[in-house]
Amino acid sequence: MMPHEPHPGAGAERGIMVVVVGPSGAGKDTLMNLAARRFKGRDNVHFVRRVITRHRDAGGEDHLSVSLEGFASMEQSGSFAVWWEAHGLKYGIPAEVSVALSRGHVVVANGSRSALHRFQAAFPRLKVINVTARPEVLAGRLEARGRETHEDIMARLARGPLTVRGEYDVVELDNSGSLEEAEQKMIEILDGLLTKAP
Repeated sequence: MMPHEPHPGAGAERGIMVVVVGPSGAGKDTLMNLAARRFKGRDNVHFVRRVITRHRDAGGEDHLSVSLEGFASMEQSGSFAVWWEAHGLKYGIPAEVSVALSRGHVVVANGSRSALHRFQAAFPRLKVINVTARPEVLAGRLEARGRETHEDIMARLARGPLTVRGEYDVVELDNSGSLEEAEQKMIEILDGLLTKAP
């Protein structure tokens, strides 16, 4: 299989693949975790556990940690519906998502704006949730992490727009305010998609 090639047959699903994207500090991981708790027990909503070439104790999302060699082996065997590289790591969406999608379910995955064209090639019914926040809010959250200097953070925010570029079905979710408001918006978006899935 060629690098980044969609998984064979991945386009035959009836369900909706939801890709959550957004800049660092926007809070997409937090919102996805909250949404996963709210939909726990619902058999028609699935939150993807990604495969990442990152140590399992690195923090952040619950993921399947694999070595670079292990990732390459999985990619060659067709284990991914989509995979991409970002920030020195490799990320994969397991091909098993096609099972839930073929049943008309909603599948939610943590994605990347740079990989959206690969998601679009693999999934005919794609919805993008772009989690954003005002630049000053993003800067404050990133500074609170203590991983970068103020200058590095401002340079990062100046590098690109917060919007999604390209012909995608996108809904914007502003997480500049209270977390409760953003969580409710996320729930409403997913509930609305469930009514559209067959």
